Amino acid sequence: MSRSARPKQFIELTGPTTLFQQTLQRVADKGRYTPALVLTNSDYRFIVAEQALELGQDLMGTILEPVARNTAVAIAAAAAYAMREAGPEAVLHVLPSDHAVDADESYWQAVEMAAATARAGHLVTFGITATRPETGYGYIQNGASIGAGVYQVARFIEKPDLERAEAMLAEGGFTWNSGMFMIKASVFLDECQRLSPDTYAAALGSVEDSRVDLDFVRLAEEPFSKAPNISVDYAVFEKTEHAAVVPVSFAWSDLGAWDAVWKLGDKDEAGNVSRGEATLSNSSNMLVVTDKAHVVVEGLDDVAVIASEDAVYVGKLSEAQKVGPLVKTLRANPNTQALTEIHKTAYRPWGGYSSILSGERFQVKRLFVKPGMQLSLQRHHHRAEHWIVVRGTAEVTIDGDVTMLTENESIYLPLGCTHRLANPGKILLELIEVQTGAYLGEDDIVRIEDVFGRA
Repeated sequence: MSRSARPKQFIELTGPTTLFQQTLQRVADKGRYTPALVLTNSDYRFIVAEQALELGQDLMGTILEPVARNTAVAIAAAAAYAMREAGPEAVLHVLPSDHAVDADESYWQAVEMAAATARAGHLVTFGITATRPETGYGYIQNGASIGAGVYQVARFIEKPDLERAEAMLAEGGFTWNSGMFMIKASVFLDECQRLSPDTYAAALGSVEDSRVDLDFVRLAEEPFSKAPNISVDYAVFEKTEHAAVVPVSFAWSDLGAWDAVWKLGDKDEAGNVSRGEATLSNSSNMLVVTDKAHVVVEGLDDVAVIASEDAVYVGKLSEAQKVGPLVKTLRANPNTQALTEIHKTAYRPWGGYSSILSGERFQVKRLFVKPGMQLSLQRHHHRAEHWIVVRGTAEVTIDGDVTMLTENESIYLPLGCTHRLANPGKILLELIEVQTGAYLGEDDIVRIEDVFGRA
């Protein structure tokens, strides 16, 4: 379900909104937060903008990383940008966008406690109360108390084996490392400069030389790429004398595997969780997630069935952690590599498309264009296209001539023509596109003009 083109934070795993949208909703209170600052990969910039727009939520900014360099330089760049925009007293609540969190009263108490501690000069992390000997999380050991419900960090522990996890659970004073932080921008950057100067230099340089692109801020690639590929824990938190931990007990999961989705889901009397079109009979403790196909299960227990548009996974729910190695196997095989990278349905800032059928020298797609949106003015070197309108109104430009099409009308776009598709109407535009030619790859697009800055 999670592919590199649209990872898990941007899909609806636990309800009608995505994990990213749920994260935005937790920081939507204008009495507590400024508009959110989002740091993301350039490939996800339009997904971020679209999903924030769906919530009607303004953003302080969307910062685009030019290359992947782990969390240390990412958080340092966000801190440097926040200082530039809001001053050295700015406090950042750093939240991964792929976590599921129950923001109950204890959550907000912890947030206020962490914010006060960060303003006093500490770098605060949130420790989740351990309820089982979990081997998939790192741990934090509480040190001396520095206030009600706040402790110095004695040490960080990497993911332990089961015996060590059981011992820590029995001893007490250990929490799971959530990866959520509360930091004052100036304090964090001072410690980053002292403890990881290469990270600090890369972050400041990339912000100073950043450029604005539409509604996005692109960090400068040359300084950013020089940052060490290390986590913020390793670069700063494990070394600083200012680290503090707020132990919390609200429901939290990093949704690292399907069993975590099952644990959070609404279960029927037999312990089954299903999402999408599914029929379960004589089955218990099941997780069924399906995009389109109707899944029927008979007489099974402790099984996950995950049906996307182009692939199906079936495995023991209690052994869901084994999916990771399977994905690596799929990625290493050229015949299955695409299953780890792209969905059958691809989303674009103007709408998107679904692949229906492909063969030698032809491909059929379903295009959908949002009201008021338009694709780039473009041409292709190797393919011609036929468009058939299924729903809505299409404005089609071919070599400067504009044609309006309504339902059941079609048009031919010869190879090499300069063309553009737009939806001038108030409902979603849907078309069937038939491509024919010697090469049908998505990279056979020459963009001449584009409102999204891709030309």
